[in-house]
Order: sequence, then structure tokens, then C-alpha cells
Amino acid sequence: MAIEPAAPAPTQGTPGLARTRDGRELFYQALPGPADGRAPTVVFESGLAASRSFWGLVQPRVAQRARAVVYDRSGLGRSPADARPRSMQRMADDLNDLLDHLGPGPFVLVAHSGGGPLVRAATAARPQRIAGLVLADVSDEACELIFTPAFRRLEKFAHLASWLLARCGLLERCYRKAIAVLPEDVLADLRREGFTMAVMRTRGAEPAGLVAALQAYRSQPPVLPDIPLTVISGALADFGMSAQIRAAANAAHAHRARQSLQGRHVLAERSGHGLILSEPELVADEIARLLDMAA
Repeated sequence: MAIEPAAPAPTQGTPGLARTRDGRELFYQALPGPADGRAPTVVFESGLAASRSFWGLVQPRVAQRARAVVYDRSGLGRSPADARPRSMQRMADDLNDLLDHLGPGPFVLVAHSGGGPLVRAATAARPQRIAGLVLADVSDEACELIFTPAFRRLEKFAHLASWLLARCGLLERCYRKAIAVLPEDVLADLRREGFTMAVMRTRGAEPAGLVAALQAYRSQPPVLPDIPLTVISGALADFGMSAQIRAAANAAHAHRARQSLQGRHVLAERSGHGLILSEPELVADEIARLLDMAA
């Protein structure tokens, strides 16, 4: 009798479930990293309405140096939806509950896009276990343009267009070229989980919490510990970002880096907002740099 070959291990690692303080489940996948386990655990936070799959190129690179964990916020990927409003505090609490499940730390937190304010809030709440932050083209309250009526109209239009395309089963086509670089199993997960009407409901629920938090951060930003902080900006205008918005966002990123004694601002020369897919090696190298500093 022929022996069936073993199925390949998932690119993003062993699956698990972490329970939040109110009993919800968060799905995560973990790659173990080197056997010595001396480096901080790296945990990835995705952008608005984005699942763990978008880290499918960065996470395996980082796992050569450290344990690397991706997860789905409530209502995304394989994590059930949350019945309560998705405030920034609630999402940050969920992230801290995941970190509690993963162990005592230390942790390096890595965020993309709308995940940036979330990891800053989570870090401010439990600063003693965070060894560093990498913020990849994140939303930041120092970018005044995001508070203008024109920008809010653009965001509402983008949500409506995404909702209509998802309802017609066409949303994945808009991302097909960008996500084609992902490993086969990760891409299959994303195509199955990432463009559904359930995701669109979460996409409609998350922005209110994000905008409210950014408004509050203008006068009272999260207080971060003195840890290494790297902010990576895309250089190109894309994904609906005009040259004006790109310039304002990058100026805000530079400002954020300057607020830290250990801040660093890096430009992804070949990328726009999707730099975690187009320049994963740059993001992984910046994470490795922080891991070296924490050693």
C-alpha cells in the first residue's frame, strides 16, 4: 500500500484560539522561530478589515529570527464577529488578551495601516512587556488631512464600493494582482475568507472606533515607553491615496518617529500603501533590527 505524503505545514504556522476577557475567540497562527527562543515574540496587527493572511510574506521571514504570530480581529478571517461596538479600547483589549494567552513576553508589535493606533493603545496599556514597535504605513493623528470632510467622503465612497463589489462577488478581483505574490495556501485562505459580506460588516464597524481614537489622540495620545520605534512609509501614491495625501501621511510618519528617543523613519521606495506585500523584505529587515536591539 502506497503511503500518502504528509501535507505540507501551513505557511503561517500552527493554528490556535485565544479567548478574550468576555469569552470571544480569536483565531491565530504561530511560527515557532529558532529553538533557543531567546528573541521577543513578534505579533502582527493587520489593517482595516484585513485578516492575518496579508502578513503571509513578512511573517515567515521574521520566523527565521523569532516566534512570529498572526491573528484575526473579531469579525475577520476565522474569528467570529463581536456583537459590541468596535471601539479602539475594545480592540486594544483584545490584542492584550491575545498577548496574555501567548505568554509573558517580551513582544515586538508590528502593525499596518489602521492597526497602528491599535498597537499604540495596547502598548500604552501594558508597556512593560513591549520591546519595540514597527509601524508600516499606519494611520496617524498627525496627518491633518484625514480629518477633513473630503477625506471622510472618500472613505465612505471606498466602503460603499467595496460593499457593492463584495455583494457581487467581485471584490477579490480588485486585489488579485497585489495578493498574487502570497504563498499558495495563504492566498487560498485570503480568497476564501477576505472578501465576504461578513468582512464588509466588520469593515463598516471598525472605522468609527478608529476615527474616534485618532480624534482623541490629537489632544491626548497614548503614552509609549522608551522603546525602539520604527515607522515605515510607502513612497508611492496608490490605493486611492493622492500625492497630496501621501505627502501628508509621510510627514505624519516622520513626526511620529521623532516623538521617540529611539525613533526611526524608513521609506519604502518601491511601494505604496501595500508595502507589506510589495517590499516584505524591507519590513522583515526592520523587525530584525529591533530584535537585534532587544537581544
